[in-house]
Amino acid sequence: MIPEKVRATLSKYGLEAVEFEPGSTPTAELAARKFGVEVGQIAKSLLFIAKDGTPFIVICAGDRKIVSSKLKKITGKKSRMANAEETKKLTGFYPGGVCPFGIENIKIYIDKSLANYKTIYPAAGTDASGVPMTFEQLVEITGATICDVSVLPEET
Repeated sequence: MIPEKVRATLSKYGLEAVEFEPGSTPTAELAARKFGVEVGQIAKSLLFIAKDGTPFIVICAGDRKIVSSKLKKITGKKSRMANAEETKKLTGFYPGGVCPFGIENIKIYIDKSLANYKTIYPAAGTDASGVPMTFEQLVEITGATICDVSVLPEET
């Protein structure tokens, strides 16, 4: 079930989440299959924790990997990916359902890779949901800073 804080944010912008059977979209690949779209159209939200303890989220295309050196360049800090417990505690969402809506006091970055698609699909707070929207809508709703921190796996 979509959390109320997510529903409220989506409603404010005239957007609706699409829900599937529980546990059906925990990865970008599975979500893409459910929506019938390219894996790159899935906007995965990843929580990182800087060495000084500051959390931040990076949203990137589902077919891409975050490059730690690029991430350090934009944040000015070395960081690591948060574990499942940290993710739930800091965002209110479990991995596979982390969504950028209704997040407070956590800076959000959005990788420019998502701008390549007309429609993208971030999760809506569960591992069985997504929200069709444009890159521009996601930037507006989240207040995210646009950046370049990812590569395709074959580019590493």
